[in-house]
Amino acid sequence: MPVQARLCVMMFLQFFIWGGWFVTMGSFLASNLAASGSQIGAAYSTQSWGAIFAPFIFGLLADRYFQAQKLLCILHLAGAVLMFELARAPAFATFYPFLLLYMILYMPTLALANAVAFRQLSDPSRQFARIRVWGTVGWIAAGLAISFVFSWDSPQAMSGGSLKNTFLMCGAASFLLGIYSLTLPSTPPGVDRTAKVHLGDFLGLQALKLLKEKNFLVFFLASVSICVPLAFYYQHANQFLTEINVANPTGKQTLGQMSEVLFMLMIPVFLQRFGMKTTLLVGMLSWVARYLMFAFGNAGGGAWLLIVGIALHGVCYDFFFVSGQIFIDSKAGKDVKSAAQGLITLATYGVGMLVGFWLAGRVTDIYSINNVHDWRSIWLVPAAIAALVFTVFALSFKNESVRYELQ
Repeated sequence: MPVQARLCVMMFLQFFIWGGWFVTMGSFLASNLAASGSQIGAAYSTQSWGAIFAPFIFGLLADRYFQAQKLLCILHLAGAVLMFELARAPAFATFYPFLLLYMILYMPTLALANAVAFRQLSDPSRQFARIRVWGTVGWIAAGLAISFVFSWDSPQAMSGGSLKNTFLMCGAASFLLGIYSLTLPSTPPGVDRTAKVHLGDFLGLQALKLLKEKNFLVFFLASVSICVPLAFYYQHANQFLTEINVANPTGKQTLGQMSEVLFMLMIPVFLQRFGMKTTLLVGMLSWVARYLMFAFGNAGGGAWLLIVGIALHGVCYDFFFVSGQIFIDSKAGKDVKSAAQGLITLATYGVGMLVGFWLAGRVTDIYSINNVHDWRSIWLVPAAIAALVFTVFALSFKNESVRYELQ
């Protein structure tokens, strides 16, 4: 196959693996392992621990000692073994350590896959988006397979423990990607292994000087804060839809990824017409609207609220996080662009979502009686947090014009 087609397959499998178990894990833990809200929160927080450790694994190993495609192979083959162990885990105490190790190994593969792609493209600014979109397609395909092909998330199937099959499916895909990685073009280390190692290089600490500017500081704090309500969605949306008997919940959740593709194309229009501040505010306000829709929607006449709430994922994510990446790139000089992106990733997916997953678990335990959840009260909590972040940001952030051309 041509190189770009091979990279598309890599991206498809990379995100098929993640989307195939991450979305339904909350439902799996609640139905198969009788996990509490706090335990489910601890399980999802492994993503944050993985994000915190990822820069060290990627920076030390891939940048200095190993070819990226070979390290990708090793990590995914190890991940396949761990996925099979997760499917066999008889209790949460057994499940959690395997999951923590898996996420510490998986999160660096996101950067590795990007590194393999970027090194093989002659014009990454124009070509990478066409490669990366296949990752979104892979995530969608996993959700559709779970709901519409195998029906593993149906009430009847879940009562028989069918969701453990998602780990088996992803384990098989991880094994396939591990072997497939050996066929990818060679991507040697990009840094001299004899170069001095600085801890700040991995954590993006060189970008801390950007926090001296008020606008960047406000954006940074808002990015960390908005990840708290984001964690509620990742952790409990599938469990919520399943418990209120929405048909094919995992398949319906793929509407969120489909909308990501659509709203990604609208970002340049919004930035040019309304500016950075309004675009970011629309993203944050969408979080408020989404959680209010979840709070007052139901599987009957209010099902349209749930569908619209899911479809808002594209606005929620693209208009804040993707636009935010553009804002960071515009503020950082050439010497700290990578450091700035690394710092915001560590702060959001690491610290912000770690707090969010913990809080989401605590809230669901508080509003739970005999394993029956008061979902309206639960969803009003992240709605209130998002509304608070929106208000503070609107009053504190000064609008800026950011040049951005759709490549």
